[in-house]
This record gives sequence, C-alpha cells and structure tokens, in this order.
Amino acid sequence: MRSHSVRPFLCTALLLLGATAGLRAALPPMGLLPAAITDPDMARADYIEQCAGCHGVNGSTAPAALPELRGRVGWFLCTPDARAYLLRLPNVAHSRIKDNQQLADMMNYVVFGLGGASAPPAAAPFTADEVARERQHALSTTTLSAERARQVDAAIRICNAPASLRLLYPGQKG
Repeated sequence: MRSHSVRPFLCTALLLLGATAGLRAALPPMGLLPAAITDPDMARADYIEQCAGCHGVNGSTAPAALPELRGRVGWFLCTPDARAYLLRLPNVAHSRIKDNQQLADMMNYVVFGLGGASAPPAAAPFTADEVARERQHALSTTTLSAERARQVDAAIRICNAPASLRLLYPGQKG
C-alpha cells in the first residue's frame, strides 16, 4: 500500500524536474549577461515572475500583440532616450521590485540576456542609480505605442536597427 502512495509524489517530482530542465533550456545562457548583475539567478527569476506572463519566458510573444524582446530589445540601448524609455515603462517604473539594484539586474537580464546580439557591443549595463533616477519619471502622459514607435524610429535612423523592429514581433502581418 505504501509504494502506491509514493508513486504519485515521485511522478510529480519527475515532471517538475523535467519542466525545470525545459525552462532552463529555453532561457538565454548566463554567459551572455554582463558581470554587473549581482545575482543572475535572481534576475532571471524576477523576469519570469514580473514579465514573462506577457512577454513570454524566453522573450517571444508571437503572435500576441505585444513587443517581442528576444533578439530585439537590446536596440533600445543605442540612444539615451530609448534607454530611459525602457526604465520609464509603467510596469518597470512601478514594479513590485523596490530595490533599484535588483531591478537593474532584471533589466540587464532582459536587454543583454533576452536581447542578445541586439544590444550594442559597448552598451553599459543599467545601474541602481540610473534605475532610481528614471523610474521617478514613469510614462503616463503619452501612449506607450506612440512612444515606442518614436524610440524605434530613432534606433533605426541613428543606430541602423533593422526596420523590422517597427513590428511587434518578426513576421507580424500588417
């Protein structure tokens, strides 16, 4: 009788282990992250808890009408205004993560981990001081889509970002 009661627990544990392994495989390798991240595992966990529900665990949202992060969000580091825009987004600026270094770490995970090669090679990681300064100016008086379009146009014009950045995700139908 006892072996039958252990079996469901064992099956559940094995499923969770498999799900964890699958999740780890879908996430960017930690080697792409800047050394400035104080706790890379926490940064990844914060992203999953705070952002992945909308932007996807691996930063891919297609075909949802949300900006895809994977391989694209790094372009926002190419101008000071676009960089500030990322930190001023309402869900970032008003994040439940109150510690500015922890939020900087999560955003560095987003732009360097999920953004991958789209982040300019010389781009500096976000700092706690920068997060503290920019989150005080959360976007609230402009539509997010209009502000995103403005920042994307600047990245295309100034930094040679691909025109496909205007789409919410690669392959989007107009």
